[in-house]
Amino acid sequence: MRMIKQTRQEYFRSFPASTRSLLNQLRDTVLKTAPGATEDMKYGLPTLVMHGKNLLHYGAYASHIGFYPTPSVLLAFEKEISRYKHSKGAVQFPLDEPLPLALISKMARLRVKEHMKKSGAA
Repeated sequence: MRMIKQTRQEYFRSFPASTRSLLNQLRDTVLKTAPGATEDMKYGLPTLVMHGKNLLHYGAYASHIGFYPTPSVLLAFEKEISRYKHSKGAVQFPLDEPLPLALISKMARLRVKEHMKKSGAA
């Protein structure tokens, strides 16, 4: 059986309008921090890709938006994300609160900076 890959648009459409709005806000925010990044679906999640490598992932769930930069980024913002449920590789933003877009932007910028340094493009 052939597996059909879901597009980002299909993924977004699978959620209620209020969740789609949050996903679009997050998407717009991270795209502004990563000029030249492309979008793909990896691990069933919307993913930004730079220089052929995954930059970050994000996704929606029943009660939160998950944001997956890298453990090093989350560690760098440990104090700022302390009010949110988080793990080594993810932070969860509740659906019933506005997204902390300034914080997401800062985390995405650090992730791009790390990625560029590692790829030798910086």
